[in-house]
Amino acid sequence: MQKNETVTLEITGMTNEGNGVGRAEGMAVFVPLTAVGDIIKCKIVKVNKSYCFGIIESIITPSQYRCEPFCEVFAKCGGCAFRHFTYEEELRVKLDFVRASFERIGKLPLIPDTILGAESTSRYRNKAQYPVTMLDGRVVCGFYSRRSHRVVPCDDCALQPEVFARITKCITDYANKKHIPAYNELDNTGLLRHIYLRRGENSGEIMLCLAVTSKSCAGALEELCDILIHSFPMIKSIVLNINPKNTNAILGKEFITLRGSDTITDIMCSRRISLSPASFYQVNTLQAQKLYGIVAEYAKLKENDILLDLYCGTGTIGLALAGEGIKLIGADIVPSSIENARSNARANGVNAEFVCADAAKAAQLFYSRGERPNVIVADPARKGCDRQTLEYMAKMSPDRIVMISCDHSTAARDIAFLRELGYELTKAQAVDLFPRTAHVECISLLTRSEQPFL
Repeated sequence: MQKNETVTLEITGMTNEGNGVGRAEGMAVFVPLTAVGDIIKCKIVKVNKSYCFGIIESIITPSQYRCEPFCEVFAKCGGCAFRHFTYEEELRVKLDFVRASFERIGKLPLIPDTILGAESTSRYRNKAQYPVTMLDGRVVCGFYSRRSHRVVPCDDCALQPEVFARITKCITDYANKKHIPAYNELDNTGLLRHIYLRRGENSGEIMLCLAVTSKSCAGALEELCDILIHSFPMIKSIVLNINPKNTNAILGKEFITLRGSDTITDIMCSRRISLSPASFYQVNTLQAQKLYGIVAEYAKLKENDILLDLYCGTGTIGLALAGEGIKLIGADIVPSSIENARSNARANGVNAEFVCADAAKAAQLFYSRGERPNVIVADPARKGCDRQTLEYMAKMSPDRIVMISCDHSTAARDIAFLRELGYELTKAQAVDLFPRTAHVECISLLTRSEQPFL
């Protein structure tokens, strides 16, 4: 295989990143924007020792699963991976991802055989973060192209609420009128870095957070705040975030509330939830509520039980599960998330204690003071749990551990280690919280075996 060579290729599988996979001359070839069943002419653009990358030159025979993407920037934007084939095929592919990780990485005895799809594959996100840049002398916003920091302008993303597009247009129009420059990460100049929007799915309340390089711009944004509040009465909070560093991080540490409240409110699983800009909250509220329902089935909490909610965010999972007579304890490393969780517990009349700490340190703390939860729920980030966290989870000897994972490969790894610590995988369910993207969630139930942790 040589770079720039053209080969005929049949796509027979998909990678976790959303690239199609075919084989030519004994080598795997990864091709974006393809579907299983496509027969294509493929131009090789990069060759490694045992695999290579290609791009579509032409489609000879389209897959039976292909459909119109209905998005002008789909091929350029790094958001959606599966908009070019049917949702039924997307669910099949995602279930295969989870099954492959459980089988190959974890070598687990139980492999999920179903996936819970979403009722809607569009307008489901309650949060969007738009990078801002200068293009042809004008301020524009959009999303990063795949594997780059090049901003692809996007007038209206089909995954976001329609109102987000109108708000971002209002902001960029104002920035252009007032000559407020966008941030340039190459030379660390400019002012406006990101437009960050968060919306309560059930409340309709919107929070706008403008990430800027300097608080000195607050005065220049006063008129914009007045325009936004007048034009969009559902905006209940406008916050300035100060991030002067030359970094990939979207948000800095300092927040200044310009209008309204420091938080907005939503309803999740009949619980009233307060949200700050930096707090974790599932981006697909309707599908998250279904996921929490499965978690509740797995947890089987009863009166006088103790529930430990690790990586608790704003406390939504624990609060959704904690009924009358249940003691809830939780931990998260983000201070604003813990402030929200404590406030949410008080607002909903739930007996709860939340600790701001890394999961491993929190688990060690709870173990050392004698906490013995009946159920532990863990919802880590993509990197999964570290070994110390898993060890202390097992040392607390809960009857059940419910793992919620947004990365099936780290989930398989963590479950395999918990099996070594005396817990058996008894149920697993894939759930699609992010339609049209390559991400998929998995819920796993582990129950304590007769042999205790030593």
